[in-house]
Amino acid sequence: MKKCFLLISLALLTFIQSLSGQDQDVHIRINQVGYLPEDTKTAIIFAKHPVKEAFKLIREDGSKQIQSFRPEKIDVPGWGTFSNYYKVDFSKIKQNGRYIMQGTRSGTTSSPITISPDAYTTLPDTLLGFMRQQRCGYNPYLDMVCHQQDGRTFYGPLPDSTFVDLSGGWHDAGDQLKYLITGSYATAHMLKAYELFPEKFGDRTNTLGQPYPNGLPDVLDEAKWGLKWIHKMHPRPNHLYHQVADDRDHIGWKMPNRDRSDYGWGPNSYRAAYFASGKPQGLREYKSEATGVANLAGRSAAAMAIAARIWNKEDRDEAFAEKCLETARSLYQLGKEHEGFQQGNSYGAPYRYNERTWTDDMEWAAAELYETTGKESYLEDAIHYARMTGTQSWMNRDTMEHYEYYPFVNMGHFTLYEHVDKAFKDTLAGYYRNGIEYTMARGRKNPYSIGVPFIWCSNNLLTGLITKIILYQRMTGDKRYEEFLHKQRDWLFGRNPWGTSMFTGIPEDGEYPLDVHTSIWALTHREVAGGLVDGPVYRTIYSSLKGIQLSNPDEFARFQNNHVVYHDDIGDYSTNEPTMDGTAGAILMMAYWAGQIMQQAEDE
Repeated sequence: MKKCFLLISLALLTFIQSLSGQDQDVHIRINQVGYLPEDTKTAIIFAKHPVKEAFKLIREDGSKQIQSFRPEKIDVPGWGTFSNYYKVDFSKIKQNGRYIMQGTRSGTTSSPITISPDAYTTLPDTLLGFMRQQRCGYNPYLDMVCHQQDGRTFYGPLPDSTFVDLSGGWHDAGDQLKYLITGSYATAHMLKAYELFPEKFGDRTNTLGQPYPNGLPDVLDEAKWGLKWIHKMHPRPNHLYHQVADDRDHIGWKMPNRDRSDYGWGPNSYRAAYFASGKPQGLREYKSEATGVANLAGRSAAAMAIAARIWNKEDRDEAFAEKCLETARSLYQLGKEHEGFQQGNSYGAPYRYNERTWTDDMEWAAAELYETTGKESYLEDAIHYARMTGTQSWMNRDTMEHYEYYPFVNMGHFTLYEHVDKAFKDTLAGYYRNGIEYTMARGRKNPYSIGVPFIWCSNNLLTGLITKIILYQRMTGDKRYEEFLHKQRDWLFGRNPWGTSMFTGIPEDGEYPLDVHTSIWALTHREVAGGLVDGPVYRTIYSSLKGIQLSNPDEFARFQNNHVVYHDDIGDYSTNEPTMDGTAGAILMMAYWAGQIMQQAEDE
């Protein structure tokens, strides 16, 4: 009898220990940056077993329990090896402070939870810091000058190898190529972000990016860096260059002022500069496709038209404003004469920017030119291109080529909206709703409600979706997508399977990408805050890419699956490489949630 009792006791003890061990395998995911008091606030809880405990929200210092919650089951397919997902909605908690969510049985705790109207106030400037680190020419982060011999022209009206001064601009990502495809959008996006939210940007640097205020908001200093480069890329009315350097750059880690890549003139010397001919290009077997140049000319014209308004305002710099307006007109005309798209060029690899859209860029340019000049022909053109564009977007597609639908948000519909009658306003708003609704339907199929396909640069798609919802709300006043908007944002800051932010150095005390695919990190181990990494991809894409090899054991191994992967590893350029245009494309959303920097500075 004693032996039987002992066996039963041992079995019960083993069962209890098993349950205890299971309880420890409970994971909580929240937005590590924080929530504004009025935000929708939801935590995701997941485990391999059913979770039957309550979760309490307590002060970070443990001094007070705020509220206890019963998690609500999420009835959608699991994510990887975890089959039980729950959410805790703590939106009613609006009191400023720092909190922790904790399981009452397991003791599992979340990362610190911040609720504050200032949670995002410093982030626009943080992203601008990363942009300054990407500068080519004089780089204030490295305090060095690089690539002064860009470039030697190909495919244009000048004899091949003729030198044209295309110094300046930004390095595209962890590599040191420069593209008008991405540089034009980065410039235009920053200008639009300032125009919509001027009070959200401070003045801490000069035009060179050095830490000396110059009376100009830093976002305009950074945008002007891009504008000056676009001026160089369009030196004459019928001339436009679209790319400097190619994948001959990809020869290992290197500092930009000691660039070992060789384009035929020796290491650290001249680099190839590609003319936008509107025709397929490629020096070897991997040819680009092209039908025109309107994507590049239109986007660049939009940037110039916005700049003309901004620099003309308050007599900021009338001469520069006039130069920008003249260039905007010239670029727009070039786009009209050569409708179609120009793609990026590769040399020895099959990877390039495969943009195939252009009507959205011409719509944006025409709308911005109309707003700047009031000329009716621009308004007529904008409406024409808007109808051609319609709902064209990546949002209602589940797969596509790399950057096929670029930019990832159509700013033209937004700019045009206020200049048309009510009927066409409804049409433009409907175009936006179409894409948003499709992403919401996609989001219902996963426990995080994430609405993007996990193709290469999925984080860029996500910031594009977020920006579109923000613009839609500003156009219409319709807040029906507010909860969905917050969930997309929160994914970028840790409410995801890996529990990591997707921006380097954000938040400072959180989990964020560290071992990023850049030469700066590889050679100096200096962190550069504010860079948006490419983000998770379908495993099928990850497995198909050349040259990926993890440098260290995967710290997120238990959260990976056969569907989607993300690695904080320098060897994974597909998920952990911060990009210039991805970072620039997140500045408007950061400004939307940020507090008023200028007012804070006055208060201090």
